[in-house]
Amino acid sequence: MLLDHPPTLPREAADPAFRHDILAGLSRTPKATPPIWFYDQRGSELFEAITDLPEYYPTRTEMGLLERHAGELPGLTGRRRAVVEFGAGSARKTPLLLRAIDPAAYVPIDISGDFLQSSSAALAAAFPGLPVLPVVGDFLGDLALPSAIANLPRLGFFPGSTIGNMAPDAAVDLLRAIRRLLGEGSMLLIGMDRIKDADRLIAAYDDSQGVTAAFNLNLLTRINRELGGNVPLDAFVHRAIWNDGKARIEMHLEASRALDFHVAGRRFHMAAGETIHTESSHKYGMRDARLLLRAGRWDPVREWTDPEGLFSMILARAGE
Repeated sequence: MLLDHPPTLPREAADPAFRHDILAGLSRTPKATPPIWFYDQRGSELFEAITDLPEYYPTRTEMGLLERHAGELPGLTGRRRAVVEFGAGSARKTPLLLRAIDPAAYVPIDISGDFLQSSSAALAAAFPGLPVLPVVGDFLGDLALPSAIANLPRLGFFPGSTIGNMAPDAAVDLLRAIRRLLGEGSMLLIGMDRIKDADRLIAAYDDSQGVTAAFNLNLLTRINRELGGNVPLDAFVHRAIWNDGKARIEMHLEASRALDFHVAGRRFHMAAGETIHTESSHKYGMRDARLLLRAGRWDPVREWTDPEGLFSMILARAGE
């Protein structure tokens, strides 16, 4: 049932950035919200479940690349660097890297604090003697690295093709920000998803078990919980679309009927068939990926890909 008046707002104040981004995104035409807000505790758990799905090839492909090629890294990066991981999540790929390069410290960065603390504790137990220095925060915003690594050479680790969630101009800005944060002499190991058959791409973002749909819809649950919303969850369906012109998969939440709802005291209307664009995942060809890195002030050093050419892992050095 639609309400004529906004519901009572929750007692606990929501993250101001979350409130701002959601209200701004729902006020846009077309509506769109940043994908970073998927990752509350439940969203992080659902994403980890997605990575184990048979349709979702990126995680197992990148894991395979690390298993096969991590032994080459010490000869390219040297040992005893501080590893700084962007969007660490469960850090399931990280042990493969840490075992290979014998780091001096490990700094995982993630926006989901509870999830980050859990994964950091597990890594600290698995690597006794390794300083594990978690940083809770949005790596798209202003961050400061721990003072304990101030004098150490650094290796950025940005797996999972998270860079694809940004439009190319924003991706370049982020790469330059990472370059500034890591500093002179730093290196970056980054994952990038390749352009491939559209049916395979869509299946990876619209799995048969509905886990990706639950991940997408969880954003609405979070909005209702943290922003005092009354968004009717049963009025939305998950959509995954390949946008060939922009070489990206788009995830949308589509309204199945005309509806009105409130969020943080503001009223919104959606027509039947109207969508909230919740995520884009850009895919890159080999030359595209290298051009993107160079524009972001990183010089590619080595690239590895799987036999099917599904996914790339690229090592780059801080450029001028």
